[in-house]
Amino acid sequence: MARTATRAISFLSSTPSRGLSTAMATVTASKDKESSLYRRLSALGGSEASVVDTLNEWVKEGKSVKRVEIIGYVNQLRKYKKYKHALQLLKWMEKRGRDLTHGDQAIRLDLLSKVEGIASAEKYFDSLKESAKNKLTYGALLNCYCKEKMVDKAMSLFEKMKKLSVASTSLAYNNLMALNMRMSYPKKVAPLVEEMKKNQIVPDIVTYNLLMNSYAYLHNIKGVERVVEEMNTNGIRFDWATHANLATIYVKAGLFDKAKSALEELEKVANLHDREAFHVLICLYARMSNLEGVNRVWQSLKSAFPKVTNASYLVMLKALCTMGYRDTANECFKEWESVCSTYDIRLANILIDSYLSQFMIKEAELLCESAVQKGAKPNFRTLEMFMNYHLMKQQMDLALDYLKTAASKAKVERNKWQPSQETVSVFLKYFESKNDVGGAEELCDSLKKLRCLNSEAYSSLLRTYIAIGKTDPEMRKRMSADGIEMNSDINKLLEKVCPK
Repeated sequence: MARTATRAISFLSSTPSRGLSTAMATVTASKDKESSLYRRLSALGGSEASVVDTLNEWVKEGKSVKRVEIIGYVNQLRKYKKYKHALQLLKWMEKRGRDLTHGDQAIRLDLLSKVEGIASAEKYFDSLKESAKNKLTYGALLNCYCKEKMVDKAMSLFEKMKKLSVASTSLAYNNLMALNMRMSYPKKVAPLVEEMKKNQIVPDIVTYNLLMNSYAYLHNIKGVERVVEEMNTNGIRFDWATHANLATIYVKAGLFDKAKSALEELEKVANLHDREAFHVLICLYARMSNLEGVNRVWQSLKSAFPKVTNASYLVMLKALCTMGYRDTANECFKEWESVCSTYDIRLANILIDSYLSQFMIKEAELLCESAVQKGAKPNFRTLEMFMNYHLMKQQMDLALDYLKTAASKAKVERNKWQPSQETVSVFLKYFESKNDVGGAEELCDSLKKLRCLNSEAYSSLLRTYIAIGKTDPEMRKRMSADGIEMNSDINKLLEKVCPK
């Protein structure tokens, strides 16, 4: 059966992303959706096709494009992480002589950082007129530095912003607080909040959430609760994300009663129409093993939205499997299969993982085969789960089959997936202990495709060669071509395998 499953998942094709198409679906009203421009931009999907060419063709046909439409597309593309296309739109606008507002320039800075790198964003900022270097564009550059964890540049820029009186917003301070949390410097957050207050900059809800998280990081629950009291005193209205943040803090601290109260407050939020809020509720109730809460929120989600998405079913399946309710998860999975329009392998992966954790290999393989027959394409997570299962069972030929399939798939799709170093070490130790040169060679070939072939792998291969008395006069050339550093240990091994 394992061999059958391996053959079933050895496909090497990919499908274009539907993200851009989805983004376009929400950009304009129904009247705009009838336009050819909308259809043409939608058709680009997640491809590398040029937005600029599409727009130029449209204009050559004598048709106009309104600025508000372009900015609407840009915002939606950013939302769906289609940064390259969004940047193309802004560049197209500017080349056609349409002035960008300071807000547009700030967005372009952010996009340049994401698409072309921080140096490109810096160059663009330097090219701006002095009048355009205001709190928006300075703030955007600061955000770029903070996202990239460039602490020195962020602090230097922030000090300059203060001297120029353009650090007068909570956003600038929030960026620095977020940077400090990313760098594991929670003690630096509270002083920034005090500085804000001293400078008469009113903390916003993001500020308070960051402050709560800093205290939680320091295991200071009383500090967290003082922040909540201050928010209540200042009349700060909790949004659903703040309720969720507080509940998460309590769950991590093992204070389930307080977490439950916070989640119940979240459920009371009026006009809750954000799917993510329901997803967070389900996940947190699952972490507390509260099946009643999970089921209640699931039913509320179904009532709030006419169509339950694959993402929502994915969250529910994870929750049920996390709590150990496999039978209920199977029922949920069957329900999803009966209504889904697109078969999502991620949902099958949840049950596959659950089966494999209980050594139910046949059930996992049958589910994988069924998913393939229904048009799903197993992803790297699918391959990795089966590989790890067979590694654990020391069925190395099968485990290697899955790794080889993943390597070939990664090469074709230009994907950066790689096995963990721990996984590679398990393979290496096994083949070396069994003097299995063939297996070691196949492993190295797969690692080469995955661009993670290193000196450790070659050292193990050389030791395996030596153990069976095998030599290879081309070994030095092979290693040199693969960029392997010839250290003293490797050279000693090479003298026996590839004598000069």
